[in-house]
Amino acid sequence: MVFKKILQRFGVGGPSVDTILDRADVQPGGMITGHVNVIGGDHDVDIDEIALSLVVRAESEAGDEEYSHNVDFAHTVVNGAFALAAGQEFSLPFQMQVPWSSPITHVYGQPLHGMEVGVRTELAVAKAIDKGDLDPLRVHPLASQEAVLQGFEQLGFGFKTADVETGRIAGLNQELPFFQEIEYFPPQTHVGRVSEIELTFVADGAGVNVVLEADRRGGIFGGGGDTYGRFTLSHVEAENHDWAGAIGAWLDHVAAGGGGFGHVDHGHHDAHESSGFGGMVAGAALGVAGGLVAGEVLDEVFEDEEDED
Repeated sequence: MVFKKILQRFGVGGPSVDTILDRADVQPGGMITGHVNVIGGDHDVDIDEIALSLVVRAESEAGDEEYSHNVDFAHTVVNGAFALAAGQEFSLPFQMQVPWSSPITHVYGQPLHGMEVGVRTELAVAKAIDKGDLDPLRVHPLASQEAVLQGFEQLGFGFKTADVETGRIAGLNQELPFFQEIEYFPPQTHVGRVSEIELTFVADGAGVNVVLEADRRGGIFGGGGDTYGRFTLSHVEAENHDWAGAIGAWLDHVAAGGGGFGHVDHGHHDAHESSGFGGMVAGAALGVAGGLVAGEVLDEVFEDEEDED
C-alpha cells in the first residue's frame, strides 16, 4: 500500500517533496523503503538536506507534572546538500530500519488505542528545517511478542490502553530513551486482588525481555504497591514458550503477596535473576483508560507539533 503526503512549502513558489512508502506495515527490526520525490519551485534554491525520522508521542514527568511531547527515535539522511533548479523534479530512494524496541501500534490487525508512530520528512533550506506532515506507520508485533500477547488473551485479561513513557528500565540494555506500556485489566479470577497489569517489551536482534508490572494498590493488600516480573528469552524460545502458564503463575504469585518473579534464560542481555524489582522502572506513569479501538487521526495524536518544535 502506498502513502503519499506533500510537505509544507517554503513560502509561495518554494520547493516541495512527496514521501511515498512502499509499504506502511512493518515489524520491529524491519526495514521501511520508499521514495522521496522532490519538486522544484519557481526559483533556484540550495537544499541543505532531506532526512526522515520516526516519531512517537511520549509521556514525561517534570516535577509533579506530566506532559506529552513528540520524540524522534530513528533518523536517516536521504540526501545531503544539492542545488535544486526551478521546476526540477527527481526521485530519491530510501531505506530505513525500524528499531527493535519500536512501540507496537497494531495487534491482530487492530490499532492499539493511544499508539501512533509516524514517518516525518524534513526538508532543510538555508539552515531552516521544514518538519512536514507525518505518514502513519503500522508496527506489528514480532512472532515472539505476539506469543506473549496470546498468553494474556488466553488468561482472560482485558485490554485497557497503551502509551509510551520516557525513562529507562534498570538492568536492561535499552536501545531507546523510552518504553511502551500495554496496560490490562486483570482476569475475573484476580479482580479485587490486582488492579491492573502493565506489559513492556524490550527487544533486540537476539531476543526479547518481557517486563510485567502488577498494581496491588486497589486490592486486598491495601498499600501493597507494585510488583515486577521479568522473562528474558531468545525470539525462538519466546515464540514457543507457554506464556499462559508463565504469566498465570506470576499473577498467582503476585496475588498471594509475593515479590519479584521470573527467569532469565537468554544470556545475551546483561541481566540478573528477577528479584525484588522495587523501583525497577524509572519515569513510569499510568495511562488513560481506553480500549482496542480505531486510533485517533495522526494529526490529532501529534497535535501542536509546530508549537512544540
